[in-house]
Formats: sequence, C-alpha cells, structure tokens
Amino acid sequence: MTTTSRTTPDGAVLPPRGSRLPALAQTFLYGKYRHLLLPRVQRRHGDVFTLKLAQFADTVTVLANPAHFRAVFGGPVTTFHAGYAVLAPVMGDSSVLIADEDEHKRLRRLVMPAFSGAALAGYQQVVAELARQEIARWPLGRPLTVYPRMQALTLEVILKVVFGVSDADRLREMRPLVYQVASIGPLTLLGLTTPPLRRLPPWRQLADRQLRLDELLHAEISERRGMSDLGDRKDVLTRLVQFSAQDPERQGLSDDELRDQLITLLLAGHETSSASLSWALHELSRRPDLLAAAHEAAVAGNEEYLSAIAKETLRLYPVVYEVARKLAAPVEIAGYRLPAGSAVMPAVGLVHADPEHFDRPATFDPARFLGGQPPAHTWLPFGGGARRCVGAGFAVMEMTVVLGELLRTHHIRPVTARPERAYVRNVTLVPRHGTRVVPTLWPADS
Repeated sequence: MTTTSRTTPDGAVLPPRGSRLPALAQTFLYGKYRHLLLPRVQRRHGDVFTLKLAQFADTVTVLANPAHFRAVFGGPVTTFHAGYAVLAPVMGDSSVLIADEDEHKRLRRLVMPAFSGAALAGYQQVVAELARQEIARWPLGRPLTVYPRMQALTLEVILKVVFGVSDADRLREMRPLVYQVASIGPLTLLGLTTPPLRRLPPWRQLADRQLRLDELLHAEISERRGMSDLGDRKDVLTRLVQFSAQDPERQGLSDDELRDQLITLLLAGHETSSASLSWALHELSRRPDLLAAAHEAAVAGNEEYLSAIAKETLRLYPVVYEVARKLAAPVEIAGYRLPAGSAVMPAVGLVHADPEHFDRPATFDPARFLGGQPPAHTWLPFGGGARRCVGAGFAVMEMTVVLGELLRTHHIRPVTARPERAYVRNVTLVPRHGTRVVPTLWPADS
C-alpha cells in the first residue's frame, strides 16, 4: 500500500497521488466509473489519497475514514465551502446547495421548516395517491423495467408535491421540461460554465428549456403568493412561501431564491429517488424471505420495517457516492496540510462498504436498521454537518410510502437471477438494466 506524502512549494503536505493519469483521464474515469475507481485506489493507497478532477479542483483529497469525515462535516463553515459550483448555472447562486456561510445559514433556516416532521406527514397522502396511480398502470405477469416507471413517479412527486402544480395545461408543458433539466449530465454542466458553448447544441437547447421552465416556475410562485387558501394546500412551495412570509427576521425568500430552491430539489430528488426505489425492488425481488416480510409490513402499516428497507438500500447503493467541499482556507486533515482552493471529498460509498463499520456489508439486510436510528458517523447517504441534505427526511418518507403502496398488493420476481451492476447516469448510480421484474398480485390470503 502506497502512503508517501508530498510537500508542495507553498508548504502544503498532500496525501499520495491516487493516479498518475492526466487530469482529463482521471475526470473521465471518475465521472463514469467512480464506484469502481475509488475502491480500487483505496486498496492501493489507503483511506486518504488525491485525484485531479476538473469539476471540483486541481487537487481533490479523497477521504474514506469516518474520523476524517467528522473533521469536514464538523469543521468551520468559513473553511469548508460548497463543492458544487459546476451546478450553479442550473441551480442558481441562491441554491442552498451552492451558497456559503451566512447566506447558506439564512437559506437553510428558511427552507428547513418545509421538511419538518409535521410537514412530511402532510405530504404522505399525496405521495401515496400518486404511487397508487402509477402502480395501477403496471402490467401483470409480464416483464417490466422498473427504473423508467420510478422516474415517471418521482417526476409527478416533484411536480405535485414539491412544486404543487395543479393546472392541467401547465403540468402538460412542464413535464418534459422538468425531465430534461433533471436529466442533465456532467458534460452538459461543464459546457454551461463556458459562455461560447452556450450558443451551441446541446447547451443552447438546455438553456432555452431552462428559461421556459423558469418562466413557468415564476408564474407558479407569483400565483402562490397571491392565494388566500394556502392553509389548504399540501406542497413544498406553499410551505416555503408561508414560512418566508412569517419569517421573524424579515428575510424571507425572494421569487428568484424560491426558484433556486425548487430547481435544487428537482435535481437532488428526482434521479436519486427513482434510482433508490429501483435498487430496493432489485434486492427484494431476489430475496423471497425479505419480500414476504416487506409485504407483511406493508399490509400491517409497519413503516419502521419499510423505512429500514429504504435506509439499507441507501447504504448498499448510495446514489451519491461521495460529497465534496472546497477549501476556503488551508486545513489539516489526517495529518496532511491541505491548501486553500483544493477540495476534500468524503467518499460515503467506501465507508458504507467497509466491514469495520457494517457487518457483512455486501449483504442486503434491512434488519440492521431496526430498533434505532442509523449510526450518524457511518451512514451518510445525505452527507453530514451544516450542509446535510435538507430533503433527507423527504427522500426516506417517499421511499417508505411508495414501497408500502406497491408491496401491499404486488409480488415481484426478477426476470433473470443475475444481479444487476451499477452504472453512473449523470451523477447517480443506477441499475444498468433498470431492474427487470415480473409483477403479479399477492394471493388474497397472504
């Protein structure tokens, strides 16, 4: 195992290089095969190493030890800035995922009430109804590819539960726009940061779609601000408008800031939720014992077990394999002195797969999450610290509700016994063949 550190002319002490390939090659391999690349480099260099990744910084220090994670997640927000500037052209500078320090704290304070326990309970009924509508379209006794069906479902959840759109004409126009913006890939994102490329396809088309979606969102926001019956509505945008109007510090979200939060929730919550639900069904279809237990839990309304399935899926298949922070000041981590301007990357997927932290980590076992909360220092599918994903509770709730509605009535078996491999779609790890199953109905007495 290589552990040689490096000292730079400015006095920084860096971990060993994870690769000597050119930065462009490292960026490509990371973008397409991060779930294979990072474990391989870890086996050779240990829990701390560097890569050169164009979308983050010239030097990215990858971390695979929870003790080092705590230094990042618990460190000062003035030092550990957001690491996703590449997303700013789509999400907006006021996104809670992009903003830093006092502005991030203000935005987070205004957004978090829309994801409180009481708020989540208010969304469940709509999510359940959308799930029932989707499941009713599934053919029985014939092969079905789950992933695109879950994409369609989570898209409807975004439109109706997050955006709160109810006008039929606006929904019809927004569906393809939302899907296209949500499906943006890394290459397109990098192109958006280069003004000359924005005049060329595919960047010009994306910019046009984004502009039209922004117009529709601003119309929705304006109408929502003018409504007198907000208390009767159960959607995230309505709650954001309400909490902004009631903000005691008189720093409510502007229309542009609301737009940025909605796009952030779209990009963070569409692909990730559809992939997670597909992985959950991939595992359950191959484990008749767990599928039967899940069916019993769904019939009995046992949300704890269904939630455990969701959490175990997020452990075994972390849809976001790592998180990134940009250093605004030099910092010492794991015995290395890292320079300002570099990035640190806690690799969540490496910790989730470490037998030191999870017994039999390659085995899908929801029981490990029964009887208490997941360990906060090793179960990190939503990141940690001051920048932990604001929609974490929403994501688990959505998975729990959808699994309950589906498994209450439907049995699933795999089309093939061979497990699916993961591949990177945009920034999310998804089943390569979309999880192919044959759905049927459970017997009435089961």
